[in-house]
Amino acid sequence: MSTDPYPKLTAAEHAQVGWYVARMAKRCVAGEHVDRSDLERKVERILDGARKRADKSK
Repeated sequence: MSTDPYPKLTAAEHAQVGWYVARMAKRCVAGEHVDRSDLERKVERILDGARKRADKSK
């Protein structure tokens, strides 16, 4: 598996990651003790899928 931290994303993946990052920012504004781990896991899952797709295409 590739160790590239930022694999090439599709347009849909860019939109999803952007949405999740915006929701994480909104939660940060709500307070420092608000849990964002669910959104961080979703972003990681998208990045892992992109890495697997990049490895498969090689």
